[in-house]
Amino acid sequence: MIRKLSILDRSRTRQGHPAAQALRDTVDLARTAEELGYHRFWVSEHHSVPGVAGSAPTVLAAAVAAATRRIRVGTGGVMLPNHQPLVVAEQFGVLESLFPGRIDMGLGRSVGFTNGIRRALGRDTGDADRFEEQLAELLGWLDGTQQAHPEVHARPAEGLRIPAYVLATGEGAGIAARAGLPVVVGDLRARGRVAEIVDTYRKEFRPSVRGTRPYVVISGTVAVAASTEEARRLLVPEAWSLAYSRTRGSFPPLRPAAEVEALEMTTKELELYEGALAGHIHGTEEQVAAELSEVAALTGADELLVTTSTYDREALLDSYVRLARIAGL
Repeated sequence: MIRKLSILDRSRTRQGHPAAQALRDTVDLARTAEELGYHRFWVSEHHSVPGVAGSAPTVLAAAVAAATRRIRVGTGGVMLPNHQPLVVAEQFGVLESLFPGRIDMGLGRSVGFTNGIRRALGRDTGDADRFEEQLAELLGWLDGTQQAHPEVHARPAEGLRIPAYVLATGEGAGIAARAGLPVVVGDLRARGRVAEIVDTYRKEFRPSVRGTRPYVVISGTVAVAASTEEARRLLVPEAWSLAYSRTRGSFPPLRPAAEVEALEMTTKELELYEGALAGHIHGTEEQVAAELSEVAALTGADELLVTTSTYDREALLDSYVRLARIAGL
C-alpha cells in the first residue's frame, strides 16, 4: 500500500450552486481531510472555466490553511508560465510565514487553454517551453541566489525552505529530475505510461539541496462506495462534463448522476462519456485496496494524491472516509 494519502480538490462547481459554494466546499473538505488523517491538501489553478471556481490557488490555500491546524496545504499547482516567478515566490513566502512548516509549492507548466485566456493573461503557448528556466528563477528567489536582479529580493520568501513539487506529464518529469525535486504524476488510467515516466524520473534524478532522493507522488481519481455500481456513479458527473467539453468547447458545472444517466447522448458523446468513465480506480473497499496495491507495486510511489470530483458531496465524503480506512489512517 502507498504510505501517504493526500487530496487535490479542484473546487468544481455544481449545477444549481454558486461558485462561492464550491470554494466553501473546498475549505470544508480540507477540515474533514485533516480529521481523517490525510497527509496534505492541495488546490488547483484554472482560468475562465465555468465548472471550476479555483482560479487563485495561493489565495484559496491561505483560506484552507487558516481553517486547519496540522495538515500540509499547497497547490497542485500554480501554473508557473502564467506568472512572474518573483510574484510566485512572494506569495508562497507570505503563506509560509503565516503557516510555517505546512506549505507546499506545487508547480505546473500549463498556460491558459484557449487563445482568449492566454491573451488575457498576457501569455502564449510558447511560455510553457520556458518552464525549466522559470523554475530555476523561482528557486533562486527563494534561495537568495537570483543573480539577474541582485538589487531585488523576494520578501518575505528569501531564505524560507518551502518544499517545491513539479506536476509532470512527460517532459515535466525530466525537469523535476534535473532540479532534484519531487514529481507528481497522473493519470492513473494510463498506468503503464505512468510507470515509464516514474522510471525515467528515478534514473535521471540528480540529488540537490531540495532533495537527496527521488520522491514520487501518483495522482488520480479514486472512488470508493458500498458497491461497485455506487462507486461508478460517483464518476458519472465528471465524465459527462468532460464529454460535454470535448463536443461543445466548454467545461460545465457538475450535474447529478441521475440527470446524466437519463440524457439522450449522440454516438460521439456516448463514446467520449464511456471513455471518461473507463480506467479509474473505483469499487468497494476490498476492490480499491487491491487496485491500489497493484499501483504501489507497479510504480513504487511514495504518495497518492486523490483528485475525485462529483456532484453528491455526501457520497464524496463517504468515499474519502472509506479510502482513509483502506489506508489505515
